[in-house]
Amino acid sequence: MSTNQLIIEKVSPFNVPVTVEKLIEAANQKGWQNPAIHNLQQSLAKSGKKVLPVEVIEICKPEYSGRMLAQDDGRIVSILMPYRISVYEESDGKTYVALLNMSVMTAGLSPVAAEAIHGAYEEASGIVESVIGAF
Repeated sequence: MSTNQLIIEKVSPFNVPVTVEKLIEAANQKGWQNPAIHNLQQSLAKSGKKVLPVEVIEICKPEYSGRMLAQDDGRIVSILMPYRISVYEESDGKTYVALLNMSVMTAGLSPVAAEAIHGAYEEASGIVESVIGAF
């Protein structure tokens, strides 16, 4: 992984539904909550648009979000919360997982917010790696 890479993408050995299920299970085992799953394929179908499967998983860990939101200078980071992991199929038939490398977005943030973001990214990428393999 390049340290200047904002979005990280990796092929999953599973289809979209199984990948989503396994990621949520792995996140729950690490103490993360799953406030929502956005099925973009279904949402767009309601508007007559046909796309390949795309699901965006939201995960949140109060240990990190609580630290950031407890301080005035950390609340600006709420724009990045909850942490999102995208699972989608491409025209090659493969399933991909993408996540933001939030650890590269800490410049200018308070030390508490930067530390929490870095910790959240490390754990979230660890969750993804536990399901689909190393980046």
